[in-house]
Amino acid sequence: MAGRHKSYPSYIESGVEWLGKLPSHWEVRRLGYFFEERREKVSDKDYSALSVTKQGIVPQLESAAKTDAGDNRKLVLKNDFVINSRSDRKGSSGTSVFDGSVSLISIVMAPRMINPKFAHHLLRSYPFQEEFYRYGKGIVADLWSTNSSEMKNILLPDIPEKEEEIIANYLDHETAKIDTLIEKQQQLIKLLKEKHQAVISHAVTKGLNPNASMRDSGVEWLGEVPDHWEVVKLSYHYEVVLGKMLDDKKITGDHLGAYLRNTDVQWDAINTEDLPKMDFRPEEYRRYSVKKGDLIVCEGGEIGRSAIWGHEETCFFQKALHRLRPHDCACDYARFMFYVMFDAVCQERFSGGVGKATIAHLPAETFRQYKFAYPSYDEQVEIAAFLDDMKVKFVVIESSAKMQIDLLQERRTALISAAVTGKIDVRNWQAPKPSSTNNKEDAA
Repeated sequence: MAGRHKSYPSYIESGVEWLGKLPSHWEVRRLGYFFEERREKVSDKDYSALSVTKQGIVPQLESAAKTDAGDNRKLVLKNDFVINSRSDRKGSSGTSVFDGSVSLISIVMAPRMINPKFAHHLLRSYPFQEEFYRYGKGIVADLWSTNSSEMKNILLPDIPEKEEEIIANYLDHETAKIDTLIEKQQQLIKLLKEKHQAVISHAVTKGLNPNASMRDSGVEWLGEVPDHWEVVKLSYHYEVVLGKMLDDKKITGDHLGAYLRNTDVQWDAINTEDLPKMDFRPEEYRRYSVKKGDLIVCEGGEIGRSAIWGHEETCFFQKALHRLRPHDCACDYARFMFYVMFDAVCQERFSGGVGKATIAHLPAETFRQYKFAYPSYDEQVEIAAFLDDMKVKFVVIESSAKMQIDLLQERRTALISAAVTGKIDVRNWQAPKPSSTNNKEDAA
């Protein structure tokens, strides 16, 4: 790596592709020299279940798939290195700071000739992860796995003990700083999303005029709305139609047509590639077809997720979707209603939440009865245009934050790889001393 990092005085060819040139005083040995595999089977009743994640070894996650193999797990002791052998869990590994147990699919190794903290960085580095799975076998890519007997043959750098400790401490310090910066960008993205949602919610329930006279809407979750807005059921302004029930013989018939599924409709985007087909008879075209400007709303899954059909081509939709089409064709404008749906989903108006009935699916009859606040057509256009402009601004800021995260993660990966393979010399690194401010606080 360039910049403030210097190289070692001299290098030799390691003869190992993933390591490349190594500092001349380093050696190379097989992984089996540094670790002893731990195979002892235990129960999660005696040793708490741990999860092997890309962030390291942590207490079992709530989202982890639970099995009946609680009495058939592998023992893990503090400082053991654990790695998931499956390629679909690539990067899931780390040195454990806990005693516990893991799934039999993981390889557990007790360190004997290597610093556990250094091992954490070395065996989680990108080059090693690639080398580890290169030793794997399998029929399909996502089930490709590496067994422990093959893993033992992977060649690792053999580094003086003191040097291992310095590299480990250096990487702990530097990656912690990078992780803090990443967390700040992630927090920024979270705050941006909250702010964006708040802007949308205010615009579709209060309007853009801060001086508008307000009145009680009569709907608890709407609260006050501009005095000139009307609060009516969805069916007052929109025809709400549920799509066609799937037919087992959907790929046969004389009138095959492509149709949209729930998964094809994401927020403000509709997939039109490789759509399935089923038979739609001519007398069904009006009911089950979509035309440009229709708002398509998910009936299940993330209830209310919406997008506007923006194509001239004919397409149909299945039962997992609602089609909203305004009764007044002169006011054929769904963009405002799209933002109303977005706000309703964010506010959990359709499912979940205290005081709200949980609905696994949103039947058309129920959907039609929901009340929303509607300004005039011209004001709907104005509000939607404002929100479109705001969306662009939020997307630009969020994209910049995501780009910063990507760059920081790339730097983190490159820094670890460079340090553990000797491409940079950090032997003279010393941990920063506590600031004088902290010292004064401690003394006080």
